Amino acid sequence: MAKPVIFSVDDDPEVLRAIARDLRSRYGDDYRILRAGSGEEALEAVRQLQLRNESVALFLVDQRMPTMSGVEFIAAAAAYFPDARRVLLTAYADTEAAINAINSAGVHYYLLKPWDPPEEKLYPVLDDQLSDWQSGYRPGYEGIRIIGHRWSAQTHDLKDFLARNHVPYQYLDVELDPEASRLRARVAPETQQLPLLVMPDGEVMTMPSPADVAERVGLRRRAESEFYDLVIVGGGPGGLAAAVYGASEGLRTVLIEKHATGGQAGSSSRIENYLGFPTGISGGDLARRATTQARRFGVEVLAPQEVTGVRLEGPYRMVQMADGSEIASYALVVAVGLNYQKLTVPNAERLTGAGIYYGASLTEVQACQHQPVFVVGAGNSAGQAALYLANYAKQVTMVVRGASLAEKMSQYLVARIEEHPKIDVQFQTVVAAAHGEEHLEAVTLCNIKTGEETRRAAAGLFIFIGAIPSTQWLQGVVQMDQRGFVLAGPELMTNGKPPQGWPLKRDPFLLESSVPGIFVVGDVRANSVKRVASAVGEGSIAVRFVHEYLAKL
Repeated sequence: MAKPVIFSVDDDPEVLRAIARDLRSRYGDDYRILRAGSGEEALEAVRQLQLRNESVALFLVDQRMPTMSGVEFIAAAAAYFPDARRVLLTAYADTEAAINAINSAGVHYYLLKPWDPPEEKLYPVLDDQLSDWQSGYRPGYEGIRIIGHRWSAQTHDLKDFLARNHVPYQYLDVELDPEASRLRARVAPETQQLPLLVMPDGEVMTMPSPADVAERVGLRRRAESEFYDLVIVGGGPGGLAAAVYGASEGLRTVLIEKHATGGQAGSSSRIENYLGFPTGISGGDLARRATTQARRFGVEVLAPQEVTGVRLEGPYRMVQMADGSEIASYALVVAVGLNYQKLTVPNAERLTGAGIYYGASLTEVQACQHQPVFVVGAGNSAGQAALYLANYAKQVTMVVRGASLAEKMSQYLVARIEEHPKIDVQFQTVVAAAHGEEHLEAVTLCNIKTGEETRRAAAGLFIFIGAIPSTQWLQGVVQMDQRGFVLAGPELMTNGKPPQGWPLKRDPFLLESSVPGIFVVGDVRANSVKRVASAVGEGSIAVRFVHEYLAKL
């Protein structure tokens, strides 16, 4: 954390050096001593300090400066740091002006030149002033700040991107936080566009894309090498497990993730049936731990980075990316998981990110506190989201197409939902429409058995209605089923024979696709068990088969 600043301003270079020397001697261990030779120069430095969200404890300013007097500077600087203590340095002849400045410019004290010896004439005064300032001091946030409003889809996307990539930030809502409006007026008074992202060094980015932010915060998007032993596409639990086991066993490994490591599991509010976590663990925390573990073993993580295709070149699997770059490997693990299936009702697309969400993390629920929300779906993810949202919302209504929860949901979740006083379940019901201008305000529910429709007020609509595989980039390369899930191992065999065009004498390994050396794990594999633990297990098992494949190249 940066030290608070003591700022001295004087147009006489010798006096300024002497002031800085005495200040540094007494206060240098606890404060950063800055100096400027004019009010204009100092004011520009003050603006930059505020942009970086640093703290100024005290201004020590000479009154007699040619273009901007000390009183004029103090009045201007107080707009940036109103809590800073303000001390005027003045000659005996200017004593009356200094006294008047206490009332007119909010000067806290004045000191006469010369101040020698400082132990008697300078430090006691400044000690008192700094003690008063410290009594109310609250360190400013030094990281990334986002200025936006809660119903902005772009603001939501930016917050979600940073949160899921484990980049700390402070969010300031222009509708709810007066500081947000003040900061916005200071850093970008000429624009009405939101969100604004203020970097720790004071740089302001207007409506930045995740890719722009990724470059700025140091997330890696380009590979260090052109060749790897193992490329993993997809950073969910299966991909992370493959990365950890691959790198820990000596394979030069790179993991490529389109959004953020963790995949869909990373947005889960609570995973309660994962072995070894008796009180449960959030998907974000699990992703953070696994990503840290992978990096510790030397895995390169490229995120956000999108894979657009793969081509075969002899023993190499050439992975092509959206930025036009390409990397080669001997083996490829596909762990891309699934994309949430979209709700196709009136206004749903327009209000996505402004009250309609896919997933339920803290980023979303903050906009729905003490208000009614709806969860669409009947699987474990929907159940976990409903229980999580019930901690914040006034009422949670689950909208379920089927006649019961037990068909798709684990029993422990069913029991907790049935017992929860704030959760209501509407069976044989669908969402027929979403309503709202700038953000979601209401939903229309339709009973599919009777056809009866009801309109209900809603601050949030959280969608968990299934998912589709992210395998468009593999079309024409490996065999898939009609829904786009990749066939692997036994799923490829017909009458005990490998698929047509299989070039090897052996049969495909358990998790190997129709192309030797391309393995598939997790939800994207046809007929897989859709559980975090099974994806992790497959990711680790796949690495064993990678070793067997590489041994016979």
